[in-house]
Amino acid sequence: MFPTCRAVLGNEAWAVALAACPEAAGPDAFPDCLAGGAGPAVPPFLPDLARLELTVGILSDASVPRPTGSENLTVNPTVRLVELSWKGLCSLLPPAKTLDEGSPEQGIELVLVWRDPRTDVVVARPAGNEDLLALKMAAEGLSAEAVAADGRLPVSAVDAVIDRAVRSGLVLSPPSRLRRDPAVFTAKQKSDEDFLTADSFTLQWHITQVCDLHCKHCYDRTDRSPLTFEQAVRVLDDLHAFCKDRWVRGAISFTGGNPLLHPRFLDIYRLASERGFGTAILGNPAPREKIEEIVGIQMPSFFQVSLEGLREHNDSIRGTGHFDRILAFLEVLRGLGVYSMVMLTLTRDNMDQVIPLAGLLRDKADVFHFNRLALFGEGANLALPDRTRYRAFLEDYLAAAETNPVMGIKENLINVLRREKGIDLYGGCAGYGCGAAFNFVSLLADGEVHACRKLPSPIGNLYRMTLADIYDSEEARRYRLGPSACRGCDVRPACGGCLASTLSHGLDIFVDKDPFCFRK
Repeated sequence: MFPTCRAVLGNEAWAVALAACPEAAGPDAFPDCLAGGAGPAVPPFLPDLARLELTVGILSDASVPRPTGSENLTVNPTVRLVELSWKGLCSLLPPAKTLDEGSPEQGIELVLVWRDPRTDVVVARPAGNEDLLALKMAAEGLSAEAVAADGRLPVSAVDAVIDRAVRSGLVLSPPSRLRRDPAVFTAKQKSDEDFLTADSFTLQWHITQVCDLHCKHCYDRTDRSPLTFEQAVRVLDDLHAFCKDRWVRGAISFTGGNPLLHPRFLDIYRLASERGFGTAILGNPAPREKIEEIVGIQMPSFFQVSLEGLREHNDSIRGTGHFDRILAFLEVLRGLGVYSMVMLTLTRDNMDQVIPLAGLLRDKADVFHFNRLALFGEGANLALPDRTRYRAFLEDYLAAAETNPVMGIKENLINVLRREKGIDLYGGCAGYGCGAAFNFVSLLADGEVHACRKLPSPIGNLYRMTLADIYDSEEARRYRLGPSACRGCDVRPACGGCLASTLSHGLDIFVDKDPFCFRK
């Protein structure tokens, strides 16, 4: 119960301290025994250290039930607030067992002790103002909006306080309401629970159709009504309400066209950050000064650019000089500390360049991904490899990725290979296999919402409906269910193939499986 106290005292002084306690006294009485005088070798802070260890020991007992979520935001029932007259005692607890010079120090310190609901490990740390605010909000049912108004803070700052408290386990939140329909999954599929419930939701927001490139595989060059600033504000507020109602973190991937060409991009980006959304950008190279402005508002989770192969092939698709501009821009992103992502659209003609390109990017980008070409728009003029050749490519890609850390894994069908090799499944395209209308949707500048931007998949219009209404619609549910041919497959929770690939081949996306699937 008191291993740290014993380590501080040493065996001889420990025996003296124990002897000073009444023979019938239990562990609860030990701190008071120390305070009452247990020999000259007892440091003055030891009674408080014993009280702290006693609290940790009580919560560590196997009889204490593991905290679970509830229907409302609540305080973790295992939380204990211990007031100590010495500071720095938490640093003496395992794994840090040495007494550093100058610590502990005399002074009042409030320490929180609780059992983490995810790890089932007891945590002890000094209580910060954020911790106490989160506990007060959960205990009294205070809304983030009310607390923000009272403290003259952005709502996003208060939301972030609650989010951090939930992540630490101090506060328990209801479970995410973004969950796959359990009725269509077998017991074996449900064993991959991590892929059936999403803890975040991403809006892939095409804020403009305007683009400074004209790529040969562009899937949409249609004219659409431009996004106004007033519409953007309503979208952000609706997304914020949706994420709060579904108990998930919200994120926005700004794209286009080229999102940086929207005349009010920075204003919209700033409003997104103020509402607490994670932000990312899928765009084209920009001047360093522009990226500095973006970083000054909020560091993006990543900035994604595209390459379609090595220099000659890439520039034949995206325009002369594009390859070198991307390499120079990657240096800008690295210099500013922005996580860089390079995406390639895989076709029959560039497949053999993927691994060499990844080798070239090894020290230039943070991660490199590829997606199969969707045969829509101008992309219909290009071609895909056959299934046999594609499987061999995936095998080669995985082998190369073992020695090249920049090579990311995004293709859902790689889960088929992993299952064959007895390796655990991974998140695939969107972290949960096909995430169409599940943990993301795509929003176009005119309000049209698609389950996935890689294929025509309209499920509503956000200027005439709420995101909640669109998400809960039968149209969206059909995309979440995916093809019936995949229902019994044991890799379905982290796969589902690619709906764009299925439709590209003239098949029924709600019935037929991805024609590239090689699962037997």
